[in-house]
Amino acid sequence: MILKKFKKTLYALSIFALAHSFAEASAKDNNKSYSTLETIHTFSQNTPPANIAISPTGRIFLSVHAFYGEPKYRVLEVLKDGSTKPYPSITWSSAPKEKGPGLADVLGIVADQEGILWMLDGQTEKRNGRIVGWDIKREKHFKTIILQAPTTTKNSFLNDLAIDRKHNKIYVADSSGALIIVDIESGKSRRILDNSPFTTPENINMVIDDKLVTLGGQAAKIGVNPITIDAKNEWLYFAPMSATSMYRINTKDLLNTKLSEKSLHSKVERYGDKTISDGSVVDSAGNVYITSITDDSIGVTNAMGKYQTLFQHDDISWADGFAIGADGYIYFTVNELHRSPVLNEGKRADKGEFKIMRFAPLAKAEQGR
Repeated sequence: MILKKFKKTLYALSIFALAHSFAEASAKDNNKSYSTLETIHTFSQNTPPANIAISPTGRIFLSVHAFYGEPKYRVLEVLKDGSTKPYPSITWSSAPKEKGPGLADVLGIVADQEGILWMLDGQTEKRNGRIVGWDIKREKHFKTIILQAPTTTKNSFLNDLAIDRKHNKIYVADSSGALIIVDIESGKSRRILDNSPFTTPENINMVIDDKLVTLGGQAAKIGVNPITIDAKNEWLYFAPMSATSMYRINTKDLLNTKLSEKSLHSKVERYGDKTISDGSVVDSAGNVYITSITDDSIGVTNAMGKYQTLFQHDDISWADGFAIGADGYIYFTVNELHRSPVLNEGKRADKGEFKIMRFAPLAKAEQGR
């Protein structure tokens, strides 16, 4: 009888120990998962980062977000010690004069595999939008491409871009509700998927920290912004910021000028689920990573279309743009944009949590996006 009771007690203790060790292992796994998210650089409140670009040699560049007020310098290089300097130069990084060099309002920024830094400079009331290419190997101006009507409209908001050097094209996300295809050689451009379901926002509210995010006195509902291209330059992935779907289209269809707009619509595929998001980037296995802005997280839509959260933490307060580093890590910026005056009823309420973070992707990822 005593032996029987002892066996029962021993069995209960072993079950308890097993459950405890499983819980402890799970906690360790969770901690390990989050510990792989590293903070690389932090910035002061006068340097709110927008997007990030990383060169083939590992140089890091940032655009500075104008939602916190007009920055002194529009683009910066981040040095190894975390300090920054205006890039390409003080003159180029400053507000443009009437006909001279300079940048007005850069958001999208990408360093391609050939060593060209592409900067998407937004339009103003007096100045057309443009794409400025800078040769970061030779440190000289490469090309400027002007974006103007009918490619752009008076309401255009040139937000982000993807570079396709295989076909010598640049794809621009115009958050007013269209994509723009730009030929690098000729500078010619055309507007596609204008006011389509794939480029305009869904009727969903952006709520962060239990507060409705507003833009211009209304609930913020923003069109196409996340945009990225795979390493083979075969598929362009894109979506409205305010949407629950990620889309893609084959570049051969994008480049087929014989396709009507209606036919082009039929070539767009719904790739999978997503949340309200800002930046995006894709790895070699078709995992599309997004900066999920309403829940302080980084998520991923896999090749089966399923969405999951990879990292979630208060530290990720409005993750913005991605870049794949020369080391294979995925880097991203954090800028608390919902606390900027433009999205917070004219009041600045940020806590100064501006930074660059990184993580290892689920599959190999190549620099240039």
